[in-house]
Amino acid sequence: MINFGQISRSLISPGTFPAVVAVIGIALLGIFADHQNRIVSEQALRAQVLAKINLVRAKLEGNIHGNAQLVRGLVAMVAAEPDIDQRRFGELAKRLFDGTNQLRNVVAAPDLVVTMVHPADGNERVVGLDYRTNPAQREAALRARDSRRMVLTGPVDLVQGGQGLIGRFPVFVGDDGGRRFWGLVSAVIDIDKLYRDSGLLEDHGVEIALLRREAPASAPFFGRQGITEEDPVVMDVSMPFGTWQIAAVPRGGWDGEPGNAWLLRALILAAGVLVVIPIAFAGRFYAQRQRNYLALQDSETRLRRLSNRLELALSASHIGVWELDLATNELIWDDRLSDIYGLGGSGGPRNYRDWLAVLHPDDIARADADFHRQVAEDRPHSSRYRIIRPDGTVRHIRTHATIVHHPRDTPRMIGAEWDVTDDVTLNKDLEKAKVLAEKRSAQLEAARARIEHIAQHDALTGLPNRRYLDQELERLAAACARDGRRIALLHIDLDRFKQINDTLGHVAGDAMLVHASQVLKQNVRSDDFVARIGGDEFVVVCVGRPGSDNIEEIARRIVREMRRPVAYQGHQCRFGVSIGIAVEEGAGIDPGRLLVNADIALYRAKNRGRNRHEFFDEALQAEIVRTKKLADDILRGLERNEFIAHYQPQFDARTREIAGVEALVRWAHPTEGLLTPDAFLATAEDLNVVSTIDRIILEQALSQFDRWTASGLLVPRISVNVSARRLRDEELIDSLRRLDIRPGVLSFELVESIFLDETDELVRWNVDRIKEFGIDIEIDDFGTGYASVVGLLKLQPRRLKIDRQLVQPIVKSVRQRHLVESIIEIGRTLGIEVVAEGVETMAHARILEKIGCDKLQGFAFGPALSAAALEDYIRGGSWRAAS
Repeated sequence: MINFGQISRSLISPGTFPAVVAVIGIALLGIFADHQNRIVSEQALRAQVLAKINLVRAKLEGNIHGNAQLVRGLVAMVAAEPDIDQRRFGELAKRLFDGTNQLRNVVAAPDLVVTMVHPADGNERVVGLDYRTNPAQREAALRARDSRRMVLTGPVDLVQGGQGLIGRFPVFVGDDGGRRFWGLVSAVIDIDKLYRDSGLLEDHGVEIALLRREAPASAPFFGRQGITEEDPVVMDVSMPFGTWQIAAVPRGGWDGEPGNAWLLRALILAAGVLVVIPIAFAGRFYAQRQRNYLALQDSETRLRRLSNRLELALSASHIGVWELDLATNELIWDDRLSDIYGLGGSGGPRNYRDWLAVLHPDDIARADADFHRQVAEDRPHSSRYRIIRPDGTVRHIRTHATIVHHPRDTPRMIGAEWDVTDDVTLNKDLEKAKVLAEKRSAQLEAARARIEHIAQHDALTGLPNRRYLDQELERLAAACARDGRRIALLHIDLDRFKQINDTLGHVAGDAMLVHASQVLKQNVRSDDFVARIGGDEFVVVCVGRPGSDNIEEIARRIVREMRRPVAYQGHQCRFGVSIGIAVEEGAGIDPGRLLVNADIALYRAKNRGRNRHEFFDEALQAEIVRTKKLADDILRGLERNEFIAHYQPQFDARTREIAGVEALVRWAHPTEGLLTPDAFLATAEDLNVVSTIDRIILEQALSQFDRWTASGLLVPRISVNVSARRLRDEELIDSLRRLDIRPGVLSFELVESIFLDETDELVRWNVDRIKEFGIDIEIDDFGTGYASVVGLLKLQPRRLKIDRQLVQPIVKSVRQRHLVESIIEIGRTLGIEVVAEGVETMAHARILEKIGCDKLQGFAFGPALSAAALEDYIRGGSWRAAS
């Protein structure tokens, strides 16, 4: 096997290194000379290629320019004789073919339709070609017409067969003041003849390719495709229509061997041999002398290094060395061992008895017995003992020795000793630390258990908290999945707990929570899990076999016991509970879903009157699914602009003229049809999108009002509903300012419960700003809430609308009629217009007119209509006949 390491060392040795350097230098010089020779050779080859393609380029330019000049003469004749026919055209064109050229045929196309061709034989197919409808010819033909210059394209496939270059010459007739486009004269240059006459098909010893300069990255249209990637010699070919490029490489490529390459290399090799051989001999003699000198130095260095290494090891490890002559008991210590024993370096000669004298009295017998036994057995001696130093300190010593036999000397024991007092002390400290650590570990474990208990339990009631509940549900779900049991989860919420907190304080509230937790623990089974998960919310988890536990009885018992009054500092506190129950069993138990379902059932219990329990069942699930689908449809409807405004007209009670319209929201549901607000408004409230719907209807209504005004349709004003959430929107005023609302044409209808009697500051401020915009305020559904006259005086609305529940009975009930009349009288006294809703018959209309109502709105006059239907309704005036 080749030893590359040995080879590399021999190459850099003093004897061979100069010769190696000389060889490398001569090799680099030879490589450089060879490279320069190749460069010079390639440059000469490029000059030869350039000369050859220059001749081809000149022929190619001359042939194409000559053909173009011939055709330009024909173009001039056609321009002079615009009424030329096929016979005359043939006579003129025939002259073009008398000389030497590459023309294949010429055609004339008045108005871009070919009608004349020469020669006619073999070119009949081209007659009738319409350049305007031919996709392949249209672009070039129109470019020649529009640029008023010759356009040359190709090589292209010809209609009459074969390939060629097509030159299109535009022909314009008339004088300079009124020149008009006559058509085109097209000449076809035979591409093969052009290549042949230009020398492109001859063997010049080079490969030639032609390509368009405007697209240098495109493939050549003549020659081998890959020639442009081989560093070719390139020249421009000037054309009447632009520039081509001609590219060429030698037929054998640029990598050919120069003719003088081997001669040059032989000369360099000969020069190198003459230089390297003398250097190699001189280096060899020098290397031999150097090896002899280094061998002597190396022996000395190894001996010194070994001595230093041993000295360093003993010093660093604080090991003392001794030697005992077993025949004479003469003992030799080094200085380090004397230091270990505290005797210094002036102790004089020592023997075995001197060593025994410094041992600890408790260790003398054992150490002496160990020593003599190991000497007798002639095996290595190893022991540990204590010594007492002259200053009275006790040190722990470890020793290790071995017996050395020499033929011409007495047996000797050579040993080493070191002080292990620090190790002994450290071991004792570690033992103490271990005992302390175990004690502290027990304390930390107890503390961790206390912290874990605090983290998983409610500080007030001592019940498990939400974190503990989640962990327990996961554990119970896994257990039930294995044994098929079921989990019933009771979500419990205290009713009227807030009133106790608000009236008696949080201390009383805390006492009620503790009482509630005790009631729960007393009324569930011993293995049921009770937790407090929120302010006044608790959870009870019951596990059992399906049908073996009476969950409903537990819920009734909890509701019954929680109703009992609780005495607190002389007060009888009463509260109840609402309970939502969800049950799942087997492997399908999902703790998260169980909590959500119980919460939904709790929500139903509260909605059905509180102080009761409700189970989560399929009907409730179906209701949730319906609500979820409705919510998704609402959000999707907002994205698709499905919420639109319909308009119900309002009429003057006395003149029966249009007094305004109310914009009402309708949902153009893609599958359910047109839906009124009662089908979706409650869910929209939960989604917090009522304000968005209000804004959409407002913008649609204002836009429609502008269109009515522009078309001459008289609609005095328009009113829109505004929700409570919209009225509390801090961005409401800025959004209204951007709409540029004209004063007096818009009214906002507000439900009376929004603001009357207990209005917050933001609502009051928004209402005042709304009035400043010239927007009227109307109170909608008046009479159904709890408004007061004082509230009307504070708000000062422009109108109030009597709810349909009060209006509909007035035909049959005198008492109801007097009530409505009283409301109208209050409005008249306060300067507020009164609008009656729910006017279903003309009998209602006449009574309301008689008792002084100002405006009427209802089906007696018309329902809510689309914008187009309302426009037809107003223009038709059908309500006048009905009234």
